[in-house]
Amino acid sequence: MLEDESGRIALSGSTLEREMLVTGCIVAVMGTENAEGIFEVVDMKVPDLAPQTERWHTSDPPKSNGAKKTKLEDVDEDMEMDKRALSNGKKIAIVSGLGFSGSNTDNSLQVSLLTEFLLGEAFDPVTQNSVSQISRLIIAGNSIALDDTAVSHDTIGNTRKAQKKYGYDASAYNPAPTEHLDNFLASLLPSIPITLIPGFTDPANVSLPQQPIHNAMFPQSRAYGLIPASNGEEQQPAWFDAVTNPWDGEVEGWKMLATGGQNVDDVFKYVESEDRLGMLEAMCRWRCCAPTAPDTLCKLWSSNYYICTTS
Repeated sequence: MLEDESGRIALSGSTLEREMLVTGCIVAVMGTENAEGIFEVVDMKVPDLAPQTERWHTSDPPKSNGAKKTKLEDVDEDMEMDKRALSNGKKIAIVSGLGFSGSNTDNSLQVSLLTEFLLGEAFDPVTQNSVSQISRLIIAGNSIALDDTAVSHDTIGNTRKAQKKYGYDASAYNPAPTEHLDNFLASLLPSIPITLIPGFTDPANVSLPQQPIHNAMFPQSRAYGLIPASNGEEQQPAWFDAVTNPWDGEVEGWKMLATGGQNVDDVFKYVESEDRLGMLEAMCRWRCCAPTAPDTLCKLWSSNYYICTTS
């Protein structure tokens, strides 16, 4: 079905079978309408990848820490060193689905291994060199596990499922998951900056765009948050940055657009493919970050996060 402000019309043709399409895609079709009022598609185009801005478009590249030199050859040498540093570049570590829980510790070993790797404690010369180049860790959603089984105890120690209650139930609140997440972040923050994006299971609003997870939940990590700049000083990026979902930011001069994964999960429901990277690529080519919103993906109508034209 193709729809615009003038109306809608059904589509058919073998061209549609070769393309990954879901509701909300931005497409242009070419063809003819048959006697039954169905538009037979001969060719189809999508907006395709948007023009990309140059690196360091919104910020300045890092400057050399060496002393100033007056000779022309020394200045050329400094410029060449800066170019080599920029070409080598830094790495960005991305993780998701940490799933900290107050009762289930199945992933404690994986989290410990991840912590050792990011801190460079794994004694492998190859990985240790890679860790030293990581400039920021991005945690992309679902840091807290979704626990639906509230359990209570009777007088003889047997366990049974607790009766559901309407409204807020203070007895069902478990602070352990956020405490474990805070401990994990605090162990990494002295060594590596972190950007925290909320996900479906995290303590944030359900509808997109999700607001950042409140700093009050991180009594240890919030000390590394954004510090207000003094008069005349340039604002420095925070080492602990709790951001929205979706998030638009810059890391090492590269413009980035990141989500907690709800948009990909919702597209996954309607296509037969198992290739989630292909879905991400398709959304970039559609220039639409969440094509299924607000039909099946909950989002606020006042948001304009989803038209991606430059990132």
